[in-house]
Amino acid sequence: MGVLDTFALDGRTALVTGGYRGLGLAFSRALAEAGADVVIGGRDAAACERVAGELARETGRQVLGTGLDVTDRESVTAAVEVARDLGGRLDVVVNNAGACFHRPALEVPDEEFRAVFDTNVEGLWKMSQVAARSMADAGGGSIINIGSISAMIVNRPQWQPAYNASKAAVHQLTRSLAAEWAPLGIRVNAVAPGYVKTEMAPVDDPVFRARWIEDAPQQRYAMPEEIAPTVVFLASEASAFMTGSVVTIDGGYTVF
Repeated sequence: MGVLDTFALDGRTALVTGGYRGLGLAFSRALAEAGADVVIGGRDAAACERVAGELARETGRQVLGTGLDVTDRESVTAAVEVARDLGGRLDVVVNNAGACFHRPALEVPDEEFRAVFDTNVEGLWKMSQVAARSMADAGGGSIINIGSISAMIVNRPQWQPAYNASKAAVHQLTRSLAAEWAPLGIRVNAVAPGYVKTEMAPVDDPVFRARWIEDAPQQRYAMPEEIAPTVVFLASEASAFMTGSVVTIDGGYTVF
């Protein structure tokens, strides 16, 4: 097998949560381009189905969209079944679905704090647990959690304490699951992006430029397509000896 062949995902089935826009869409597209059949899950079932159809035509792979609420275990189980029905087994899960509110800590209501943890931590936990049971039965798989540099730094001037804490939990949960599930053939890693231009991130707003862009060595933000290749790497045999790792992709932001 040549080195580039180790990145191929032919014959694999992947499930991407929140995979119909932003980073999730870039991940879904990259996995399909690498050869995987992909299930895109999200609360907006119609958007998932529309995007899935577009990616199927673009890539020639089987791509399905399905409704998915990661905070609901029955919904999670149903999405995993969709993936298993598509490819016969579930090989890759990308836990990308997330929630964030921007508010100073003294102004954060309990319901917002709970909503962030319900999606970013408990939702990731439910999907990982359900998927891991399926993967264990099939001999293994790869789970890729989307963390953030917000687990390591405090974003400013846009305060988001609940989100920061939730992503720190994601990084540590990644390590914990990696340690437990390695004997099952399941690898668990995380990606920690820095500032990326998406519909939800106003990275090109001049108000934030001094702290978000000029504080980074590369002096720019990323596009989703720059994060996606690392997800393909972690899904593939190219990363066969990696588990429990958090890969930071931030233009050097966290070196200072």
